Amino acid sequence: MPISKQQLLRILPNAGQSAGVFIAVLNTAMVRYQIVGTLRQAAFIAQVGHESGQFRYVRELGSEQYLSKYDTGSLAKRLGNTPEADGDGQKYRGRGLIQITGRANYMACGEGLGLDLIKQPELLEAPEHACMSAAWFWATKGLNTQADAGQLDRITQRINGGQNGAADRQALYARALKVLA
Repeated sequence: MPISKQQLLRILPNAGQSAGVFIAVLNTAMVRYQIVGTLRQAAFIAQVGHESGQFRYVRELGSEQYLSKYDTGSLAKRLGNTPEADGDGQKYRGRGLIQITGRANYMACGEGLGLDLIKQPELLEAPEHACMSAAWFWATKGLNTQADAGQLDRITQRINGGQNGAADRQALYARALKVLA
């Protein structure tokens, strides 16, 4: 069942006017990737809500110096960025509601969505692609199964690589469960 703008604002009260911009494409993305039912939708909205600052950010914040960690070294290599200090870190910074990060992830996501994200990484900043990329990531990582089991900590680990923001994610999840029940 689609969620309404009012429900989204009750879950993510800081989304403000962005809720109206994202609600239709969010519902479309959730249906396309089988993020249906209370448990799946609550977990998904909690995660994208945290990752995007409640739909305020679709591009990773950070200075050029901060993003240089994605440009060279072991993290850059793991993300599929070129080993040279050539700006890949900045170009393939986190974008979309789940913050797709790194050249390899942009390539895989682009193939999954039928977009050339290598040439146009900024496409993930458009609401439609920000939502679709998040739902694509969710589906390709098998997160519906973990949502069905209520394993929010495992979902957070898969998305974030750790438990960064776990308390906020849990609070958003609890609120979403109440609103969507």
